[in-house]
Amino acid sequence: MAEVAVIVGAGPGLGAALARAAAADGMKIAVAARDQAKIAEVARSTGAVAIACDATDGASVDALFDRVGRELGAPSFVVYNASRRVRGPVAELDRAAVRQAIDITAYGGFLVAQAAVRAMLPLGRGSLLFTGASASVKGYAESATFAMGKFALRGLAQSLARELGPKGLHVAHVIVDGAIGRAGANEAGKLDPDAIAATYLQIHRQPRSTWGHEVDLRPSVEKF
Repeated sequence: MAEVAVIVGAGPGLGAALARAAAADGMKIAVAARDQAKIAEVARSTGAVAIACDATDGASVDALFDRVGRELGAPSFVVYNASRRVRGPVAELDRAAVRQAIDITAYGGFLVAQAAVRAMLPLGRGSLLFTGASASVKGYAESATFAMGKFALRGLAQSLARELGPKGLHVAHVIVDGAIGRAGANEAGKLDPDAIAATYLQIHRQPRSTWGHEVDLRPSVEKF
């Protein structure tokens, strides 16, 4: 029976690459985003089911996983790839925009994780992966909002890995340290999204005796 993948935050970059990788692996796929226009082409090209979902709204997230369960089956490969940036000097940041960005980057990760875990625990197996960034481990100047969200997401991933690993669920956090380029393009200093997606699938396929809980990806020219 084909595995079921759910990719939340499936835009034209890494999200699309994850959908392609899952499709090539023979999975049935659901791609989700707040704006369905962003995922229409991904769905068309990979055969995925496109579902509108506001990751910051619990009812919307529950509806996503209910539909996936009815139409595709219980998921075993779930990726949270949604985030939002708000840049600028801290004294000038719009508070409402900051709250929304943190909700999308971190709280949405919690809601999706909760719904995914409820669906996967009865199976006793499955992978839950979170897309991090260099901001997950170091806060940059005028990027406080992104750092807060990504630090929180990393903490969520660490906690869930310890809680759920003994129950058969593999939780991992992927730090994407650098700019993501175009799929298949050899762009100096940028990560190929298809290569990143291949790493997600490798994590999903890891034997339980050697589960990794965090991986740090960067192009060879990126500074540590």
